[in-house]
Amino acid sequence: MCAKSILCIRNLSLEAKSTKFFTTPIYYVNANPHIGHLYSSLIADASKRWQQIFKKDSSVKFSTGCDEHGLKIQQAAQKNQTSPLHYCDKISSRFKDLADEFSIGYTDFIRTSDQKHKSTVELFWKKLEDNNHIYLSNYEGWYCIQDETFLKESQIVEKTGDDGKKFLVSMESGHPVEWTTEENFMFKLSKFRSDIEHWITRNEHTVRPKKFQKILLDFLEQEEDLSVSRPSSRVRWGIPVPGRPSHTVYVWLDALVNYLTAVGYGKEGEVFDRCWPPHLHVIGKDILKFHGIYWPAFLMAANLDPPKSILCHSHWTVDGEKMSKSKGNVVCPFDRAQTYTTDGLRYFLLREGVSHSDGNYSDTKVLRILNSELADTLGNLLSRCCGTVLNPDQKFPKIDSQAFDRISSLDCTKNLLEHVAKLPGICRDHYESLNFYKVADAVMTTLHVANLFFETLKPWELKKNSESREELKVVLHVTLETLRVSAILLQPMIPRLSETLLDKLAVGKGERFFDDLDRFSWAQKEFEERHLGMDKVVLFRRISLGDDLKGSNRRK
Repeated sequence: MCAKSILCIRNLSLEAKSTKFFTTPIYYVNANPHIGHLYSSLIADASKRWQQIFKKDSSVKFSTGCDEHGLKIQQAAQKNQTSPLHYCDKISSRFKDLADEFSIGYTDFIRTSDQKHKSTVELFWKKLEDNNHIYLSNYEGWYCIQDETFLKESQIVEKTGDDGKKFLVSMESGHPVEWTTEENFMFKLSKFRSDIEHWITRNEHTVRPKKFQKILLDFLEQEEDLSVSRPSSRVRWGIPVPGRPSHTVYVWLDALVNYLTAVGYGKEGEVFDRCWPPHLHVIGKDILKFHGIYWPAFLMAANLDPPKSILCHSHWTVDGEKMSKSKGNVVCPFDRAQTYTTDGLRYFLLREGVSHSDGNYSDTKVLRILNSELADTLGNLLSRCCGTVLNPDQKFPKIDSQAFDRISSLDCTKNLLEHVAKLPGICRDHYESLNFYKVADAVMTTLHVANLFFETLKPWELKKNSESREELKVVLHVTLETLRVSAILLQPMIPRLSETLLDKLAVGKGERFFDDLDRFSWAQKEFEERHLGMDKVVLFRRISLGDDLKGSNRRK
């Protein structure tokens, strides 16, 4: 099938009924979750939440889950003296807890050991087989057990161990390889090379950031037909090849099909038609080849559209070093949430992470950013506006148009109103580009201007003079309006903190969407009054060095 047929554009009526499908990778259960796993989930979750805020009646599907098959899991279970399924149950529950704890709003949690997934894999395999894209062949080559993949000579290098002995490793992962000869089922990957190249290069959004397009094209030049099974005598923990129980489905073919499982591939109904192809796959750079070459090829071979977009992000280091168990520097999200809160850790990772380069995690940096931006710039501004000294009636006050004219003629007011007016459009562009750090930059810049406005107008002085009461209302109203706009725009990044702030401002659940941002028109002086929520709110408590990761903040 030609690339043009595979990449067909759906008609407008189908597009109007579409459901945008967002995914995280499914996480391999050979270790507990760390901040790298969380970061992948946060990108997908924030993208999904933005879609729901931008389009009020949007329909979304969001899958995450765990990859539970393969030789490494089989070996890990043996090492822990338990069954593979019991081992997977334990680790998968930690990943599900991670998603629930950090407000990852998934609709589907896929486990590859579930029967519904096994049925999908069997159906998909038969489709590839029926389309004549799989054949049986003797295969020999260098095999990496940890990566569960065959490698060519050009992909391995020689290293010398501490004992002076030489051994071969994967050039990409650094894991040891061994020579293996066996009978495997092969997938005709080479047949789809030109179609995959067309898909990768069709537009700048297919694979982002653009540097990863070049990496994929380099991979593609080296790819030949792919082994898609393993002898069940060696890899017992997996899905048997349909009709050939002596073979186990290659773990990466098995794992990638999880996206089809989530949308009901092969079942009657409109769910699959509405959801496919995926709007966005979020992945880490270590699994780029599998999602950027193998996955589109498998889909094309099954007469399915490849994903619309893949966001590939880089990794996290810790204090400048690679995370590893041996170094003891793997950052546990659950532990850090005890001090920083779940939304605090969400904010830091999305604030500091950039897809094209590795991010650097540092507790000192987390503390500095959260205290400066969430506690001081955002939280303190809310507290000052809602304090009983300046706002005893606890109102988002209605303001007098003449008083507004007097205040709005000042440079500090003009500057703030201009920032608030431009902020939605700026954040929209950054969300659409998946540049969450730029969203945070834009919002915090506006909030800094709001704090300067507040300090310049000195509402505590206006409070003392009865003749300045209307001006005081203007200061409070404009500042609270800035907080309302900021909170709506920050919902994808810090959903719980935003909800707390919007509840305090008495913004209704149905008034928290992109279209609600320009609800007030300063030019037409449409000012309204509303009572604030009566609960006293400390949005984000400052963290001190003495807290030492012991949980000064409750989880939010």
